This record gives sequence, structure tokens and C-alpha cells, in this order.
Amino acid sequence: MAIDSSEKGFETNIEASLEMNGYEKRVLEGEASLLFKKYALDVEKLFEFLEATQDKQLKVLEKSYGADYKQKVLSRICDSLKKHGVVYCLRHGIKDRGVTLKLVYNKPPTTMNQLMNELYQKNLFTVSRQVYYSDKNNNSLDMVVFINGLPLVVMELKNQFTGQTVEHAMNQFKKDRDPKEQLFNFNERVIVYFAVDPDEIFMATELKKSKTYFLPFNKGNNGGKGNPIVYDNYRTHYLWEEVLLPDSLLDILFRFVFVKKDDILDSNNEVIGERKMLIFPRYHQLDAVRKLEADVIEKNVGQNYLIQHSAGSGKTNSISWLSHRLAKLHDEDNEAIFSSVIVITDRRVLDKQLQDAVYQLEHKAGMVERINKDSSQLANAITGETRIIITTLQKFPFIMEKVSGLDRKKYAVIIDEAHSSQGGKASTALTNILSDKTLEDAYEEDRIAEENMDNLDEQIVETIMKSGKQDNVSFFAFTATPKPKTLEKFGTIGTDGKPHAFHEYTMRQAIEEDFILDVLSNYTTYKTFYKIAKHVGDDPLVSQKQATKKLAQYVSLHPHNISQKTEIIIEHYRNFTRQKIGGRAKAMVVTASRLHAVRYKIAFDQYIDKMGYEDLKTIVAFSGVVKDGELPYTEPDMNGFSEKELPDKFNSDEYKVLLVAEKYQTGFDEPLLHTMYVDKPLSGIKAVQTLSRLNRTCPGKDDTFVLDFVNDPEDIKASFQPYYETTGLEEVTDPNILYDLQAELDPYQVYTEEEVHAVNELEIKGGFNKSAKEQTELNAWIDKGVERFKRDLSIEEQEAFKESATKFTRTYAFVLQIASFIDVELHKQYIFLNYLVRKLPRNNKDKDIYMADDVALQYYRNQKVFEGSIALEVTGGAELKPTAHGTSGVQEDEKVRLSSILDKLNDRFGTDFTETDFLSRDQVKEDMLNSEDIQQKAKNNTKGNFKFAFEKSFMDFVIDRMGSNEKFFMKILENEEFKNLIMEDMMNEVYAEVNS
Repeated sequence: MAIDSSEKGFETNIEASLEMNGYEKRVLEGEASLLFKKYALDVEKLFEFLEATQDKQLKVLEKSYGADYKQKVLSRICDSLKKHGVVYCLRHGIKDRGVTLKLVYNKPPTTMNQLMNELYQKNLFTVSRQVYYSDKNNNSLDMVVFINGLPLVVMELKNQFTGQTVEHAMNQFKKDRDPKEQLFNFNERVIVYFAVDPDEIFMATELKKSKTYFLPFNKGNNGGKGNPIVYDNYRTHYLWEEVLLPDSLLDILFRFVFVKKDDILDSNNEVIGERKMLIFPRYHQLDAVRKLEADVIEKNVGQNYLIQHSAGSGKTNSISWLSHRLAKLHDEDNEAIFSSVIVITDRRVLDKQLQDAVYQLEHKAGMVERINKDSSQLANAITGETRIIITTLQKFPFIMEKVSGLDRKKYAVIIDEAHSSQGGKASTALTNILSDKTLEDAYEEDRIAEENMDNLDEQIVETIMKSGKQDNVSFFAFTATPKPKTLEKFGTIGTDGKPHAFHEYTMRQAIEEDFILDVLSNYTTYKTFYKIAKHVGDDPLVSQKQATKKLAQYVSLHPHNISQKTEIIIEHYRNFTRQKIGGRAKAMVVTASRLHAVRYKIAFDQYIDKMGYEDLKTIVAFSGVVKDGELPYTEPDMNGFSEKELPDKFNSDEYKVLLVAEKYQTGFDEPLLHTMYVDKPLSGIKAVQTLSRLNRTCPGKDDTFVLDFVNDPEDIKASFQPYYETTGLEEVTDPNILYDLQAELDPYQVYTEEEVHAVNELEIKGGFNKSAKEQTELNAWIDKGVERFKRDLSIEEQEAFKESATKFTRTYAFVLQIASFIDVELHKQYIFLNYLVRKLPRNNKDKDIYMADDVALQYYRNQKVFEGSIALEVTGGAELKPTAHGTSGVQEDEKVRLSSILDKLNDRFGTDFTETDFLSRDQVKEDMLNSEDIQQKAKNNTKGNFKFAFEKSFMDFVIDRMGSNEKFFMKILENEEFKNLIMEDMMNEVYAEVNS
């Protein structure tokens, strides 16, 4: 295309391109312009279409209305557009006195219906430039796209060569276009507003003056925002050369666009109204869904697809559109390609939104069924070929027997959050239930060489055939953070022989396009310095590994540690976070264990009560029952309401801080969550998923904050970097690793071939739902191996065997899903070891390591060590290391003296203070506590005012004690940071003790 650098030239080139692709150039002037200003419709083209396609219907209305029937029909069309909305009227037409008038005909799915194809061909696509739309002013729109006289797409076009950009176009929509004009009324005429320049496109579906919300409609550029360079065309050419083509635009109108309805809640979560939003697909959503559909049409059923779309990408909508399209997909013989589309998700929000979206697209109740009852409902939905089934993965093991006679058809399985939906009993059950593979298929595909197998071996071969990739099942897996296993299982093999995502929308692009916030932009880390003293006379030998772990746990659970961090968190929240998002900002505290969560909850509530903070309430989230000593705690008891109520309670204005242990660290979307306090080691995908709870946007939220007590900024950066752009895999798993693991296990002689064979017979016979007799027999066979394990192996050998057995079962379960080979003996060993590992006793060698009475926390302080942004690098992508499958073998746990462990910990986390230093510090503190002046000031002032007086007196007390420890006190005089730390700690202690 020859590029004209002027704005008019830009418009002319777009118009010319549309004319070449099925549009008619239309100039609205004279009577046509007057009618457009009055009705916001191209009335002439509207009736030209109606007369060409529905002449009989118009004659019926003419007979009913009389000579001015056109005016009556026009009024009825305008009334219907106002009452029902343009989206509804486009799909369902206008009903008028027993007659239905279609406003547009969609392209039929096949060429079999000649009449519908002829009507579709009579749609009138027109494009007009410089469209004057108002009687109130002389404003004009750069370009309007019409279908049958309906102005569905409005574009403002700018060109950088004339000094204006897409930003000017967006401002024009915001400042110069009155939403009260008939043309701009929400969902009455215009479907989408595009702001366009040669480089970028932004879109909106509703004009609201300065509150108009524009979204990027760009392809992305090498993993970031914008569009790639096109050397012989505009970067934004895809809008008019692809998206706005007649068939594409009709496809969007009929199969993408829908009106989303959300409840408006008051502070008590009571519904007080309804908010409507017209949803138009963003480019990456449109592109992903269409490419997935096209690939299914080309390759048919049996492919796996990984869709790596960042958080904030609109995944719920993408899944809704894909579900509907796959459910409606037909082959050349007009047969449905899939019997059912099964959506695997734990999110209730997806249930309702998918049902609402599909109903609008299809206008048929019952096409979507949410499995919210027992497993029988799921079995009935599958056997009854319900078009779209929404369920959880966990229900599948319970329907094995209920669908045993199922005539397997073809299925599409869409997985929401793929990283949590692979491997394990439930995933195996899903594939087994849907698979149509048989023993005969194994022979036909040359996957086995043996010819004289017994019945058990044949059944195992069939079980293996029903695992992994299936010819009658297509998997569509969505995730923002794929694990190496996710890439291997669902990825598409590229020319490099490695698996890749089928479609990507990167974290980098989402951040740069402001769909999500950068959670690493405001990151602060604290380091805890402490010194532990041995509190007993002897120096016992202890397990180095376990003692180190126990001592770290001792410090983290120490009341002083909990109370100090509690004060830091609460005061930071009140002084910083609380004012964010218009005073509605919330915070999450990520704790290291369920016991930590319990103690933090108690400490938080005690501190809040002590300080009289009536505007701050906390919620805790953990599973099960936690015992602290003899006291049992549960989440509902500590909160005062049920687990199901927690998300709604936290969303209300009443609760501000959520303390969690594992729960709500993934898959929890609360846009008001602004700040996270991390007191737990995080790395890899867990770090990304946890910290990403903060990245959701909402009005008034323009940043986030993380205060981390545990993790190093460089480690956090290393965790995020692989998911910032394209995520790849260094190498794929070699299935032969299983033979290496097998060779490690056999020499321990824990089990016999007879036992392995017997357990497999019971497994094949009983399946997922074994009888009581079968369960008894199974336990008896497994117990033989358990007894040998306990009797014949040393403690170190037991640990090594368990590690190897666990590695084998996990690796085999994964390889089963990706490999094409069959090894019956490996499968037998996998079945046996799965049961054996679960019955092996836990090693109690460290059970008696209890150190709370042997050590004491002698010194403790928290110090800020990093504050700023953790900047991720633009590298073009990163590769994950594959899942490790090796084992470490037998390793003896070194026994060391308790004192040496304390020395190492103190070297790492403490200081070079001596016992004399502690005494000197305490002497200054005692001097202050004995000072009547200090006592009076502490009693009669707030802590803030007391701090001012304390700091003025502090150095006087230090100088008075100079003679007793000159080295220590000179450090206070010479090192400002050290002085401030000592002074701050001492002020807090003096104030607390005086007022206790």
C-alpha cells in the first residue's frame, strides 16, 4: 500500500482498503445527513436492506400501518434499540405487530442452506468519512462503519506526521463527544469506538466523558506493548485488512460481543443495583480463539494446546468464547466435531459468566450445565452429551463405574489454571473416562511387541492406552505460569523439537498495556538479625539438618518475633496502605505455616485492641485444625463465620487484612488487595503466583507494595524472570530415566514380583471403588513390603528408598501422559509403589528434637535492607529447567554439637556483639528506667511525642556510661545507623515498661 503521510491520506488509504474488501463508499449528505442526525441511522440503506431481504414482512406492516408505515417501522426499530440494546437486536431482530424484521444476516455455518446464504450476501457494508452526527454542533467523526445502515463502528484517525497521535484520538472521544447524543448512547447504536494512528489502536465500548476507559487493541511487539514493524504498510493495518472485513466483523458481532452484567454492592455486600458492560474482544483474545478454532478444523480432534496468557488477560472471557465456538464447531459433513466441551475449573465466577455469555451468544437455555451436585450429575451430563459442562477435576474418579458402558465420542477439555490440573488420580480418571482407546489400538499402532500376554497384562496395556494423549480428546490448557511439566504435556512441539505455548500474551505486555500492575515496582525487604544463646549446661549432639530447621522455626515462632513484625505490619498498613484506593485498600500477610497464621491472628488482634484501632479488623485463612500446645484452633472459630463467607467478607469494607497459610495464595482475585507482607520463603512459580495476587487493577489503584521479611530481591527476580516474556523449556524429559530409578529401587529388596503382581490384579479388578474384601487383601499384600522396610533397612536406607520410590511414581505418572511407549512391568511397579509409599512409616528420628528449653533468643532486630523496584530484564524469553527426576541416594545426617550450629546461625543472622555489649546496652536502658524525668515523659505523652524527648536525652545517658565499655559506646557515637537502631529499640522498650 502506498502510504500517504497526511491524516487525510491515512483515512483515504483505510477507506480504499475497505472498498477493495466488500465495503461501499457512502457519503452522508443532504437528506441522508439530516436523517442520520435525527435517528443516528443511515435510513436509506436500512430500508434498502429491508426491502431486498424482507419485502413480504414490510408489506404486512404496510397493510397494518398504512401509507406512513416506514415512519412507524423506523420508530419501532429505534424504540427496540433503546429498550433491548443493539447487541440483542442484531441477533434476534425487531418484533413489530406479528412480524420479525432481521437487521443483519450472519454467515451460515455451511453452504447447505441456499436461502440463508443468499440473504447473507445481501448485507450492505458501507463506510463513511467525515460524518456529521449532531444538530447541537458541527462536530464530525473521521470514519464510521455501517452494516445495513446501523453505525456499529466509529473511528477517530490520527497521524503522527501531522503532530497528532492515538492519544489525541482518545482525548477527542473523551472531550468532544457528548455521551447524551443518540448515536453515543450505551448499547444503542455503536458497538465499539476505535482510536487509531499508524502505530497503535485503542478501543472503548462506552463513552463516559473523562471516565471513558480505553483498552489497547494491539498485537504486541516482541513480547511487549504496541505492534510489530511492517515495512510496506502501517503497523495497524490488521484493523481494516483483517478485523473489519465483512465476515470477520459479523463473526465478532454474533459470536464474541456480549453484555456483561455485574451486581453493584453496598458496604454490607447487599445488591443495590446493576452495572452493565459491553464486552468486545481484545486483539489477543480474538486472535487466540480464532487460531485455536482454525487449528482444530485443520488437524481435527486429538491435539493439545497450551495458552499462556498473563493474569489480567481476560481469561474468563477467552474460555467462554472458546467453549461456545468449540461446542458449535461442525465438520464438512455438518456433524458436530465435539460431543461435549468440558471446562475444568474451581472458580465460581467463571460458572456464571460463562453461562451468561453463552446464553447471549446462543439464546438457548440449558446449553451450559454447571456440575454443582454429586458425581451422578457429571456422569449424566457426559452420557447425555450436554454441549458445555463446567466441573471440577476432583469429581471424575467417582464416576468411573457410572459411565462404564459409555460409547466414547469426541471431547474438548478446557482447563482453567493448567499448572494445578495435571497428574494425580483425578487427572488419570478424566482421561480414562473420555478415552476410546482399546487393546486392539495398541497392536495397530505398533506400540507393543509382545503377542502372548495374559489377561492382566492386556488390561494394563489398555489402561496405559487410555492415559496421556488421546485421539478423541483435545485439551486446551490456560495458564499464566506454566510449570515444566505443563509445557511438556500441553505444549506444541516446535522446529527445535521442544514444546512451546500455542498462543501467548506475556506478563510484560500485560504490564506495559496497564492490564495488570507490576507487583515488583515497590518492593521493600527487611532482614531479621538475631543471636541465640545456649540455655543449658551441656552441649548435646544433634542432627545438623533438623536442628538448624528447628532453630529457625524457634525464632520465627518466638513471641518477640511475631509481636515485632505485627507492629511493623499494622503501623505500615495504617500509615501507608490504608489511604490507597480511596481508603479501601486491603493487605495480605503470607505466613510460613498454619501455626504461624494462628499466632499472627492472635498477635494482630491483641495489638489492635491494645492500641484502640477500631477501624482495623483481620481475617485468617488456613485449613483444618491447628493445635498450639493443647489449644485447638480452626479458621471459622477464629473469624466468627464460615469458610465460604470469607471472600465476600474480605471484599466488604469491614475487614482490611487477610492472614493466610497456603490458602488464597493462588487463584484469588481481589482487586482491592494493594499490599502484601511476606513472612515465608517463596521461590519459583510459587513466588510468582503468590505475589501476583496484588496485580489486579481497579479504579483508583495505580500501584502496589510488598514488604518482605524473608526473601532476597535477587531470588524474587530470578523467580519472575522466566514468566516475564516467552516461557520455554531447556530440554524434554527422557522416559528412560524410569529405568534408572527402577535400578535404584530393586536392590533394596523391599518387595517381590509376586506382591507386585497380586496388587495389580486387585487394582485392575477393583478400580477406583474397591470392595471391603479387596481393600483388605490389598493391605495384606502391601504390609509385607512395609515389614521388610522397617526390619531390613537402616534409617538412612529407609529415607533413600522412600525418596527413590516417590520420584519413580511421580515421574512415571508424568511420563504416562506424554510418552508413546508401553512398558507393562514399569506400570505394575508404579501401581504397587503408589500404595506402598503411602503406608511406609514416617521417620521419627528427629521427633524428640525439641529445642525451646535449650536455647534463648538473646538479641533481635529487624532492619530494612532493600527498597525500590525489582526490574525484570527484556531478554526475549527464558527457558525453564525440566523437572528433576534423580535422587540423592543414601546420605547420613551429620551429628554436630548444638553450640556449633548456634555459632553458624549467629554468624549469618547476628552481629559481633559480645556479652559485655549486651550488658552495656542494658545498663543504659536501666539508667533511663530509673530516671524520674524519663518516667514522667513516658507516662504523660503519646509514643510519638515521647520519642522526640527520648532522642534528645539518649546521648546524655550514653556519654555517662562511656567509661564502662568505650568500644561499644564509640560505635554509637560514630555510626549514625547503629545509633538510630539502638535508640529506636531502647525507646520502645522503655516506653513499654514504664507504661506496663
